[in-house]
Amino acid sequence: MSLDPRGALVLFSGGQDSTACLAWALERHTRVETLGIDYGQRHRIELDCRPRIREAIAQTFPAWAPRLGEDHRLDLGLLGQISDTALTSERAIELQAGGLPNTFVPGRNLLFLGFAAALAYRRGLSVLVGGMCETDYSGYPDCRDNTLKAMQVALSLGLDAPMTVETPLMWLSKAQTWAVTERLGGPALNDLIVEHTHSCYLGDRSQRHGWGYGCGACPACELRRQGWTDWTAGRAGGVAGVVGDAPPPKV
Repeated sequence: MSLDPRGALVLFSGGQDSTACLAWALERHTRVETLGIDYGQRHRIELDCRPRIREAIAQTFPAWAPRLGEDHRLDLGLLGQISDTALTSERAIELQAGGLPNTFVPGRNLLFLGFAAALAYRRGLSVLVGGMCETDYSGYPDCRDNTLKAMQVALSLGLDAPMTVETPLMWLSKAQTWAVTERLGGPALNDLIVEHTHSCYLGDRSQRHGWGYGCGACPACELRRQGWTDWTAGRAGGVAGVVGDAPPPKV
């Protein structure tokens, strides 16, 4: 596969999905930089995982290492100050009256993409890669495909330069995400994801499960565990190739 010469900026939180996106971008683009955002998240321990993941990827996959460029980190603590959610304050995770969980941070991905686009423009990058997904998600409206397509148009118009928003996980289940990362980097990449990434909303890394670290009870842990269970069951049943050969992502 020929490499895309356009530089890419991956919204890289330190979780499973963003690590899958980083691997996906490194396989496709000649130059890939990463962006982490501190918005006062309750599980900000994920930010501490980011450099370890980058280092492990560079060491484990020498073909990707030369393509892995600079890492950036932005402080958007103001978002946490105006968001009364279970991701930015010590509150029980529950559904709200409108049907959305109180882990929804209004405007988060819209702000992330706006700042990411400004950084990418300055860095000479024209592709933004994010782990937003409309298959295994909690109904967050800023993770929907239509939202991301609209943002791509708005960013390109506002910068007067083409800015592509790629969402390689948009139509994949968590089981398919595990299959994709195995297809990209083999068992070594999935071992790296299990050991170094963080998804737990409560920021718990005291418990090690087969699928990684986490409290095991929050929605993020439940989703990750179920995806792992479905994927391993599929592999045991001999259907890993079917799961791994998911249709190409829509962008």
